Amino acid sequence: MMRYPAELVDPLRRSYDGQPVCVTGGAGFIGGHLVDGLLALGASVTVIDDLSNSTLAHLAERIEDEPDRLRFVHGSILEDEALAEAVDGCMTVFHLAALGSVPRSVDDPRRTWAVNATGTMRVLEAARAAGAKRVVFASSSSAYGETERLPKVETMPPMPLSPYAASKVAGEQLMRAWANSYAMRTASLRYFNVFGPRQPAGSAYAAVVPNFSSAVYAGKRPIIYGDGQQTRDLTYVACAVLATMQAGGVDTPLRGDIMNVGTGERTSMVELASLIADAHGRSDLVPEHQPPRAGDVRHSLADISRARELLGYRPIVSLAEGLEQTVTWFRQQQEQSNKADRE
Repeated sequence: MMRYPAELVDPLRRSYDGQPVCVTGGAGFIGGHLVDGLLALGASVTVIDDLSNSTLAHLAERIEDEPDRLRFVHGSILEDEALAEAVDGCMTVFHLAALGSVPRSVDDPRRTWAVNATGTMRVLEAARAAGAKRVVFASSSSAYGETERLPKVETMPPMPLSPYAASKVAGEQLMRAWANSYAMRTASLRYFNVFGPRQPAGSAYAAVVPNFSSAVYAGKRPIIYGDGQQTRDLTYVACAVLATMQAGGVDTPLRGDIMNVGTGERTSMVELASLIADAHGRSDLVPEHQPPRAGDVRHSLADISRARELLGYRPIVSLAEGLEQTVTWFRQQQEQSNKADRE
């Protein structure tokens, strides 16, 4: 379980204690951690997830612990009945359900748009029909595209380079439109390269930290697409969850506001590969370079002053601490898996 500074989360308890909320995509990586945080604040949580990119393993354990406060709806946000059931009676909806990979979106743009853009409109409409007061949307730093200006500031025009990024920009605009048309409080959080325990690895669409860790643990050289000098603002999952809970719980009248959620620091892919190799005790495994991928941006760095002003957000875990916790968790999982295979 993640730990959050009391001075940041205690003021949120009055917004969540005993309150019904919904998390779309709550069986996923960030969604699962968000469910943990909301339960810790006293909320009653309904999760809707089709399990196409996740498993029920973590939620099943939490349901055993909190059978009266955690409910699971197995379904898609593209299914009317399942979505209506999930948001019924909820005051706040956290919308994290998405197809979350740039390469996947390049391979399958139609599906990406259906889930990420049309699906977001459907969530907003379901929330409005259910009388929800607030919707918080998980957007992405990919909205900025390839611009030389650093850090990225929310006033910069979006320049999406991939179908995934375009679908997230569309979702942001829907949040703003529904806030202005229907007096709902909405917010869009542009997550910057979130990583941490329980993030899936082992596929062509996996994020960089679990992919590097998986390769190094297996004794293989991590693969970097491009020269490795591209940089990312790597954000530990507890930071993203904190900002998300703040966006759902602060008194600030949010009307489609877009906010960066990152750390304000950037790391090159070569540096990241070295840090992960060192954490595994395999500094000999230097990266293998392959051609750059379509849709990937060169540099990414968040200006987090707007989230600080509107939400009271600040990063709570450093990159070094976050990588240590992530690698430790990953190695424990691999060792347990290897032991089970031998038995």
